[in-house]
Amino acid sequence: MKKKLLRLSLVGRTNAGKSTLLNNLIGEIVSIQNKKINTTQEFIIGVKNYNNYQYIFYDTPGLNLLKSKDKNNKFLKQSLWNAIDDSEIIIFVIDSKNIRISYLKNELLNLKKLNKKILILFNKVDLISKKILLPIIKKIDIDLKLDVYFTISAKFKYGFEDFLNYLKKYAKESKWAFNQNQISNKDDIFITNECTRNSMLTFLHKEIPYNIKIKNIYFNYLKNGDLKIKQNIIIKEKRYKKIILGKRGEKIKKIREFSQKQINKIFDLKVHLYLEIINDNGK
Repeated sequence: MKKKLLRLSLVGRTNAGKSTLLNNLIGEIVSIQNKKINTTQEFIIGVKNYNNYQYIFYDTPGLNLLKSKDKNNKFLKQSLWNAIDDSEIIIFVIDSKNIRISYLKNELLNLKKLNKKILILFNKVDLISKKILLPIIKKIDIDLKLDVYFTISAKFKYGFEDFLNYLKKYAKESKWAFNQNQISNKDDIFITNECTRNSMLTFLHKEIPYNIKIKNIYFNYLKNGDLKIKQNIIIKEKRYKKIILGKRGEKIKKIREFSQKQINKIFDLKVHLYLEIINDNGK
């Protein structure tokens, strides 16, 4: 069978479930999931090999970002547009439990201006009854003239097969862009760094998690099969250190333990994680 290839960008508002969708399509965690805004901060690619088809999914920051005037979001905005430019199909992911037709209309009209195929996924159908959801979808379909849409639950992998089968007709004969066993453009070190960033998003508030960087210092498998990791939490302002440490070091302990538990689960082995807070001037 001849190999075929298709590139797709996952777009939608914050917490629509794009990262959950990507992770469960791929079968492993390649993009962190968190309820805070714009947890996806890099151009993350997930690769799904489906029979003789290779689907390349680009995870993107939330569409809410486009209205942001924060200069720090310039890179994130560029990541979003890069993903859309590189893709052949835009997958617009919608939180079925939280549909705002006015927002949806504006966002969909803007996406249609890009002259790309748009496929809509009504996600989180496990959280809303069909009796409530279907009339809403019908109204949206009439008002916005949807091309094609699917109802799915990214969390429980409901509707995946129909969705993936539909994509087949848009894939073109081509050499695969990634090896058969490759699931992402990111390596294991990136994933472990993301686990710690996710932990900081969980336990820290406001702007702090968005103004820190996680840098890997040591990543090695020990003779007994355990994984030892050392990471630096690089901060921009000295005042962050006290907040991250918390009272008697309780906050940093929670951050470390939560991240370590995530890494344990992903790699299915015992992990020893060590964290150190460093000012970006090296002190």
